[in-house]
Amino acid sequence: MTTIRHATHADAAAIARIYNEGIADRVATFETEPRSVAQIEAQLSERGGRYPTIVTERGGQVVAWAAASPYSSRPCYAGVAEFSVYVARTARGMGTGRAVLERLLDECAQRGFWKLVARVFPENTASRALCRSLGFREVGVYRRHARLDGAWRDCVIVEKLLGEARPKDGDVPGP
Repeated sequence: MTTIRHATHADAAAIARIYNEGIADRVATFETEPRSVAQIEAQLSERGGRYPTIVTERGGQVVAWAAASPYSSRPCYAGVAEFSVYVARTARGMGTGRAVLERLLDECAQRGFWKLVARVFPENTASRALCRSLGFREVGVYRRHARLDGAWRDCVIVEKLLGEARPKDGDVPGP
């Protein structure tokens, strides 16, 4: 049985384990240092109710998570959030990433966010395909955005408009 729900502090160890797999795989984040349970607990507390963290459970075990985080401290961007989604190696390709990200999109729209954004490594084809399948638009590429293991890496910028910001029928896209 699969359950999708809000994360609690009791999920911190599972979230850390999944995130640390993503760090080790070197295809999803510039981070290189594994996260501790205490660091994940602190993130959950800092994000509070405004920025949801969602988990997918299968057979009583957390196998994926998605989280929103602040995009900017400037008030004009209060409705924009960055997002992350990570899936345990053993659960990849089974729809768990899609399920947890769909729920995160719903939760963010309910909280009044008008846009979710992220940066994805160009070679992370699974994440890019997931984003496209859920209506994210690839906006462009940040060239040489940061170094990972000493090598410059690019990032594909993705965005999805939510709620009242979503285009209406007949809207003409910008340049």
